[in-house]
Amino acid sequence: MSAYEAPLKEILFTLEEIAGLGEIATLPGYEEAGPETIAAIFEAAGVFAGEVLAPINKNGDRGCQLKDGAVTTPEGYRDAYQRFVADGWNAVAFDPAYGGQGMPWAVTTALQEVWNSGSVAFAACPMLTQGAVEAIYHHGSEAQKAKYLPKLISGEWTGTMNLTEAQAGTDLGAIRTRAEEDGPGNGNGGGFRVKGQKIFITHGEHDFAANIIHLVLARHPGGPAGHKGLSLFICPKFLVNDDGSLGPRNDLACVSIEHKLGLHGSPTCVMAFGDNGGAVAELIGEPLQGLPHMFTMMNNARLTVGVQGLGIAERALQHAAAYARQRIQGAVAGAPVDSRLPILHHPDVRRNLATMRALTEGARALAYFTAGMLDRAKRDPDIAGREEHQALVDLLIPVVKAWCTDQGVRVSSLGIQVHGGAGYIEETGAAQFYRDARIFPIYEGTNGVQAIDLIGRKVQRDEGRTMRRLIGMMTDCLTGFDPAGEDLAALRERLTAALQRLGSGTDFILLAGKQDARQALAVAQPYLNLCGTVIAGWLLAKAALAAARRLADGDDDPAFLKRKIALARFYADNILAEGAGHLAQVNAGGASLLAIDPDGL
Repeated sequence: MSAYEAPLKEILFTLEEIAGLGEIATLPGYEEAGPETIAAIFEAAGVFAGEVLAPINKNGDRGCQLKDGAVTTPEGYRDAYQRFVADGWNAVAFDPAYGGQGMPWAVTTALQEVWNSGSVAFAACPMLTQGAVEAIYHHGSEAQKAKYLPKLISGEWTGTMNLTEAQAGTDLGAIRTRAEEDGPGNGNGGGFRVKGQKIFITHGEHDFAANIIHLVLARHPGGPAGHKGLSLFICPKFLVNDDGSLGPRNDLACVSIEHKLGLHGSPTCVMAFGDNGGAVAELIGEPLQGLPHMFTMMNNARLTVGVQGLGIAERALQHAAAYARQRIQGAVAGAPVDSRLPILHHPDVRRNLATMRALTEGARALAYFTAGMLDRAKRDPDIAGREEHQALVDLLIPVVKAWCTDQGVRVSSLGIQVHGGAGYIEETGAAQFYRDARIFPIYEGTNGVQAIDLIGRKVQRDEGRTMRRLIGMMTDCLTGFDPAGEDLAALRERLTAALQRLGSGTDFILLAGKQDARQALAVAQPYLNLCGTVIAGWLLAKAALAAARRLADGDDDPAFLKRKIALARFYADNILAEGAGHLAQVNAGGASLLAIDPDGL
């Protein structure tokens, strides 16, 4: 497996020009995020990912072991996690009041890319802890925050999210796991006991940390049927005493780990709660508000899962490019007959690699842009400004999760193609990226669910106002493209047509949703594909515009900037053009789909 080198120049450029880190650093609480500090952070992160995480990634493919209820992670993973925590990486994003470093989410998002490129299976554990921190921070009592947040933030303890059950996947209203009120005077301090079984719990058991804090969605005592009867509970692996020390083992256990297509280094557990009377649990937040509270954790995870797609794409790209630079195979058209050039020079291989890079950089721009909006939603001094930024974040989260993870699969598949037959053989390592990536469009809400969320809860609910505001932002940006430059003029032309397509697709979703909800639902996925393709194309064009400006100002790395412009042009000519097909599906695909008898499929 090839080495991984964090693309620091690309990351810092995207943070500055797309996320707007300079502006974010002026927001209250983010003043420490100056350029020198951020550059130093990423220099160190690149070393950690390249020297600690990347070398253990192939080991992770050998999988975890479960024995007597204890999970042993692959060789090197536990030691890497201990160093990750000791170096302070787990605490970067969180409130300094609980031991965090208070860095912007845009910075954290970019760091997550680096961790996922190094070893996506390793990075899954801190990802879930991050979500648990967010849920407790926003919905927990002051006592719960003091009890759990410092050690979750430091990484001494890890967190999980327990939703799924065998009979209740996306349909959380079908959950059977239940909470029972615990009698007074029992000394455990929980107030509830949870009984039931959860499946697909990422890092539900492992050997990284002294305690695991499980957040469990369960039926509240006396609550109504369906999703309105759910509350959110904290169930620690080991009970926590008042002084913060660990008490006895709670009544919960990992009873099996899943045998998966990929992501073998991340244990996916079946968790049993209450086999011996009930797992001691604390209610978090308000009773019967489990689903809204859990969505705080899920939305955080959905952004991060999108970044998993980005991280695996970058790693697959680097792996394929390294192979293409050293593999000699066949004569290259236009080259001397006796020349021996690597396959990188074959136009078809070049197309594959350019597509991989364009999609990867598009995913990076989309994820960082959304994270930058999240920072503004949290810290903009103006209340109306915060609300507007939050509306954009809400709109973009399902697009980031779905579009970026789809690109992770697409890019890692192309990586195998670049390797040819060698890519289909496990020894080269290319297949592992593809297998690891395939789960991302499925978990944290399948990409079909994200598409339904986009059209229903985001576009239709506010009658398209936020989407039209975003289209307006993108249209206003076109005025900055100087038609005297051939590439920038072409970008403006392609984007003008693409934005018209996005507007037309949005009109259809709004109209179809009012006439027949099924018509909009039938084309929700093509509409999301249209959104992701167009927004990423716009952001790459913005990057090209910034690159042209830097070139004019005499930047000291003109080759990097020219590549940015060339890649944006390639995306506009080749990938942005796919939007026409997505719009055709939106406008006409629903009727023919609904005409098919599902029993005949």
